[in-house]
Amino acid sequence: MSPPSLHPFALPTHRLSWPYMWNDNPWYWIAFIAFVLVLLAFDLGVLNRRVHAPTLKEAAFTSLIWVSIALLFGLFIQYQFGPKQMLEYFTGYILEQSLSVDNLFVFILIFGFFRVPAQYHHRVLFWGIIGAVIMRLFFIIIGTALIERFSVILYVFGAFLIYTGIRLARSGNEDDEPQIENNPLVRLTRRLVPMTEDYHGERFFVQQLGKRIATPLLLVLIVVESTDLVFAVDSIPAVIAVTKEPFIIFTSNVMAILGLRSLYFLLAGAMDRFYYLKPALAVILTFVGIKMIAEKLFHVSPDWENLVIAGSLGFILLVLATAIIASWLRLRRNSAGSRAKV
Repeated sequence: MSPPSLHPFALPTHRLSWPYMWNDNPWYWIAFIAFVLVLLAFDLGVLNRRVHAPTLKEAAFTSLIWVSIALLFGLFIQYQFGPKQMLEYFTGYILEQSLSVDNLFVFILIFGFFRVPAQYHHRVLFWGIIGAVIMRLFFIIIGTALIERFSVILYVFGAFLIYTGIRLARSGNEDDEPQIENNPLVRLTRRLVPMTEDYHGERFFVQQLGKRIATPLLLVLIVVESTDLVFAVDSIPAVIAVTKEPFIIFTSNVMAILGLRSLYFLLAGAMDRFYYLKPALAVILTFVGIKMIAEKLFHVSPDWENLVIAGSLGFILLVLATAIIASWLRLRRNSAGSRAKV
């Protein structure tokens, strides 16, 4: 047996099992969570210090910052874990990011339904991201623990992803708008929580007649959090199809959702242009579901693991690039047709 490395963050080259990653050495998790808190403080205290609706230029700049941080963290993963874990991290990151783009449309509908002023969107999304991080950590703990004890659960996850992909494909490009006004959580919150009629800046609570009363912005946050809970049910099994390492699953998910706010402001006005995004996501979810089941049925040799992961990453990128190019060509064709009619 080779002597242990003296590097303070050195990780073994073999598969990082759940007990090692959590019980034996929690410092990796603690260090990453502290890193995330620093990034959130940087976002709130520097990038978005004043309450305003970011311009397209600002959103593009902050999106570039978050993507750069995610890429640099991927290089850190490669240094600490190795090339296999780096490929898994980037595959999970891109998978979560692509699923998030489709989910942004739902956030747009929620803000529109509640008539939330644009300058307060970031406030809701900021706290929504914190809730999303906590929920994903919970799902990852439960999911990976189930896999460790009952490996047959991989078949369930795979079948669920295939079903989700087929359902998404059958829905076509019709906007499946959430029935917010009929949401039981909305009705229950309005019944149980005293709430003002109007917004009071970016505050979730105000003092009125000596009592602490919620504002409609709190209700918006609750709806966003509940919606993200549904998103996590899809995204976590999808990333588990790529890697079984809890730390890689968590970090790839978190690094993707940290840039979700900037991505929202960058793409909010152009969501209708991604016409073929939903079919692309349907193909990707079906693919990762089939991959999960196939890997359970047919053992992949360690010599081929990197190639399989790289192939999955390449396929996901190819599908997304095809959807973006096809959407752009369709937009150009429709624009040319409109000018011809004039």
